[in-house]
Amino acid sequence: MLKFESPLIEAVLIKRYKRFLADVELDNGQLITVHCPNTGSMTNCAQPGWKVLLSESANKKRKYAHTWELAINDDGHWIGINTNNANKIVKAALQQRKIIELAEYGQIIPEYKVGESRIDFFMQADGMPDCYLEVKSMTLCENSLGLFPDAVTQRGTKHANELAELAKAGHKAVLLFCAQHSGITQFNIASHIDEKYAHAVSEAQKVGVEVICYGCNFSSDFIELAQSIPIAD
Repeated sequence: MLKFESPLIEAVLIKRYKRFLADVELDNGQLITVHCPNTGSMTNCAQPGWKVLLSESANKKRKYAHTWELAINDDGHWIGINTNNANKIVKAALQQRKIIELAEYGQIIPEYKVGESRIDFFMQADGMPDCYLEVKSMTLCENSLGLFPDAVTQRGTKHANELAELAKAGHKAVLLFCAQHSGITQFNIASHIDEKYAHAVSEAQKVGVEVICYGCNFSSDFIELAQSIPIAD
């Protein structure tokens, strides 16, 4: 479970712009600019007028004191805007052994260096093959179908190829999509958005890379990994 250090602040989204910035209106009518920690297109995630929830940093050196953490859309679905939270959510779930496919692994090392890259998690357990886990935050939702990516991702393609090489070498390699959208009930790769990434994931699966997806439970106090989500037929 990822717990926020202090209660989140409610606001209304005015607009998101320059990728990393958003203007919001607080309950008292004050307009402020906040940091938007999301490099994606945020399709269907940033509609003006939606309720948003912000964290506030105690670091006085920050240009923007607030960070946009969550949004709530018109259907009442929660969306995790901060992509940096996905690894924290998954790490907590790994430590609590809540991810069925990885529950046997007790030793967990984040940001593990492999060659010239870093894998999100390296895990070991007695009698088990070494495991390499890459995590992706999924927020694009179309009629309950979660899709990744929401924009062309050369980095994602590189990661899929690296996982494939690890699987070929006899290791356990896993690609986990953390669905940070409460409306997602099934998922798939967005080949219509990034054909190269879809091809890389497909080829990785052929050599043994496991592709799994888990949803999240949301509140203004915490986010936790929840149910397993199936791939769409």
